[in-house]
Amino acid sequence: MAHIDYYFTVLSPYVYLAGTRLEQIAAGNGASITYKPLDAGALFARTGGVALPDRHPSRKEYRAQELPRQARKLGMPFNLQPAHWPVNPAPASYAVIAAQSAGGGDMGALISSLGRACWAEEKDISQDEVVRACLSAAGFDPALADKGLLAGAETYAANLEEAVSRGVFGAPFYIVDSGQRFWGQDRLDDLDAHLSGKL
Repeated sequence: MAHIDYYFTVLSPYVYLAGTRLEQIAAGNGASITYKPLDAGALFARTGGVALPDRHPSRKEYRAQELPRQARKLGMPFNLQPAHWPVNPAPASYAVIAAQSAGGGDMGALISSLGRACWAEEKDISQDEVVRACLSAAGFDPALADKGLLAGAETYAANLEEAVSRGVFGAPFYIVDSGQRFWGQDRLDDLDAHLSGKL
């Protein structure tokens, strides 16, 4: 069975736009997934990336066109300038880590719900009540938002170190146990083709 390590930040619009396609691709190819939320700001700083406020105007202008264009292509609601972004991603990330450890729910639905809350529903995903609602909607115990904070913090930090060591430099980023790496929601078709032996 193939395995995918999925590195992401809950704040990324591109992670939101990925929706649950990764889970569909994994299911279609008999692959498993490990979810590895991390601090994208720290990842950028260590791998040559540039935070959005510091990017050249041309890059910002392209982003302002590309994100709504991709959302329209995918039929997903999208707000380029959400009311609550950026916010502290740690609480939602710790909840994702706790949910993966606990099991019993739908991880893809959880990641998608957090992204939708930020980028389409004008909700603050750093707030406990929003995180609890996302956990519940994905079939997890909402109390996971209050559990395993120390373990979550340790795993969150370890995910960053692992990502840097494995060549991750953006989000979403997918690494298959074959060693093939795929960056961006617009490379999910390539990931699918690779897993099915076509690429």
